[in-house]
Amino acid sequence: MAFASRGFGGRSRGPRDQRLPPGQYDVGSDWPVLTAEVTPAINVDTWSFTIDGLVDQVRTWSWADLRALPESKYEGDIHCVTTWSKLATDFTGVSMDVFLDQVKLGPSAAFVMATSSTGYTTNLPLADVTGGKAWLVWAHEGKALSAAHGGPVRLLVPHLYFWKSAKFISRFTLLDHDEPGFWERNGYHDRGDPWKEQRYQGD
Repeated sequence: MAFASRGFGGRSRGPRDQRLPPGQYDVGSDWPVLTAEVTPAINVDTWSFTIDGLVDQVRTWSWADLRALPESKYEGDIHCVTTWSKLATDFTGVSMDVFLDQVKLGPSAAFVMATSSTGYTTNLPLADVTGGKAWLVWAHEGKALSAAHGGPVRLLVPHLYFWKSAKFISRFTLLDHDEPGFWERNGYHDRGDPWKEQRYQGD
């Protein structure tokens, strides 16, 4: 399965930036578009985000509900498994802690399956989306997130490779076990820590 891509910049030459994990290069001001699916047209008037699974009560937020929540910003770096990194960038959205604080998690909840409106899935330990580590974001560097980059809302988990930051996010399902998502079933690592080069199963 191949990514469709455009917008790659050249690899930087010179002293290696210490913000780059092993095997990564700085893409500069560019931001490649990488996708395994057709880009949908999502209207904010009908967009919603649901948390279900091991929770006391399923809850759904509309676009208006989302924008009424306290917003926060991520300022830092993002890293793609295809070896590019974008340094010193920023995203605006709502911390996943805010959403998870509004649902009562079951005592055995330990993992999350993130699902997009396209059906794309990726799995995450609950610990990787709590404690200020993940957001639902709608803006990048002060501009509305484009559809090509997962707008109107995508998941952002910047400390892991970017395939974990599911575009077109629509659902979080809380689980008591780890269950592979789309790329994980196709050979990618279950967790995807850039600093450990966890690109593929067995890394």
